[in-house]
Amino acid sequence: MIYVNIDPIAFSIGNIDVGWYGIMVALAVVTLVTWLLLWVKKDPRISYDMAISAALVGIPSGVIFSRLLHVIDLWDYYYHNPGQIIGGSGLTIWGAVLGAALGIWLYNRFTKHSFGHMADILAPGIILAQAIGRVGCTILGDDYGFSTDLPWGFVYTSPNSPANQAVGLTPTHPVVLYEIIYALILFGILMLLWKKLKPDGSLFLVYLSFYSIWRIGSDFLREGTDFLFGLHQAQVIGIIVLVICIVLIAWKTRWVKKGEAEISDGKSAD
Repeated sequence: MIYVNIDPIAFSIGNIDVGWYGIMVALAVVTLVTWLLLWVKKDPRISYDMAISAALVGIPSGVIFSRLLHVIDLWDYYYHNPGQIIGGSGLTIWGAVLGAALGIWLYNRFTKHSFGHMADILAPGIILAQAIGRVGCTILGDDYGFSTDLPWGFVYTSPNSPANQAVGLTPTHPVVLYEIIYALILFGILMLLWKKLKPDGSLFLVYLSFYSIWRIGSDFLREGTDFLFGLHQAQVIGIIVLVICIVLIAWKTRWVKKGEAEISDGKSAD
């Protein structure tokens, strides 16, 4: 077994505890914004003003939707504890991704820029940021799997870990570690497909499809709240997103032919 004896609390400032989870989420956000800014130098269709504006819109909208989906998922608890709705802990990846995408889409519609093009640039950065954020989840132990006898089962020894508080020293599937590995593989796939698909937005649809498949399958290994038909909220969202993406990819996406211009012809998947 693999023993995780790291205290989820990295350090304290007065009465404020700073956790590894928050640090890694912040690092993930910085990574994604940096990724977008680096592409400004390489892509004439993206300016620094567009990148900064997208970040200023996408980050808060992602946080709001992330929190909203978490509250909906655990509504029985928050209904009886409404004071915890704002200011409490708990976020969801789907809420962050879809909320940020919606915010940036609205921004691009207002400014008449291509959402699909920006989404394609962001797609590899998003999955890389997810891998970084999941390192925080791995340390915290808030997203633990079912018990397992496999030699790589995780045992959380810190009393501050949600996994330790819930299952004690019982070994569990390191689902978030699986996700980190999957995310890095998906990052490689997205980079291989970079500029090989048209129209704009196709690479983002591929990212959403692969991540949907992962969440639908991996959630069968992790603890969670039944949301609909015995499935977790993330699985239900994953199924909906996957169906939509498959339809859009089958309808619009095509390979870029050899010698074809890499710059989008103006047709967009947004």
